[in-house]
Amino acid sequence: MRWFWIDRFVEFVSGQRAVAIKNVSLAEECLHDYYLESHIASSIILEGMAQTGGMLVGESTGYSARLVLGKVSRFTLHDLGRPGDTLRYEAVVENISAEGVLLSATSHVGEKLQAEAEFFLAILPDNLGQELFQPVELARLMRILRVYEVGVTPEGTPLQFPDLFSDAETAALDEMKS
Repeated sequence: MRWFWIDRFVEFVSGQRAVAIKNVSLAEECLHDYYLESHIASSIILEGMAQTGGMLVGESTGYSARLVLGKVSRFTLHDLGRPGDTLRYEAVVENISAEGVLLSATSHVGEKLQAEAEFFLAILPDNLGQELFQPVELARLMRILRVYEVGVTPEGTPLQFPDLFSDAETAALDEMKS
């Protein structure tokens, strides 16, 4: 099972910036037995910021780049995340190269800055093992996270659901019928 530390996107500008939210619930498995006072670990906040940035970069490459968190240059935690909080992650693309993408990110609870980071998402070579996601799984995730409901191009036109995803969903339905 994969763990996702974002619940949905509220803003998404292809190749530039994305804003996602995470509603912290007392039911989060990561909160159980963490400390006497339940709070979300700083590593999970960082992971939520990285997932926000990773989906932003993935969409801008047509989901052809295989991305992994390669390096965290800076991470500062200003406050903890607790059950009942809504974390608002914002990721901004700072620099793109053939090796990967440098992003900056913040997490806010309401108007209060909770955390800030700068990290590098490395682009893996195509010959390095299996795919990280199957297209039909990624299509389902992008629908759940509402990327194509809020996403726009840098010029402001709505993002279109990729043919790669539509084709994968059609193939999966056809396979279920047969």
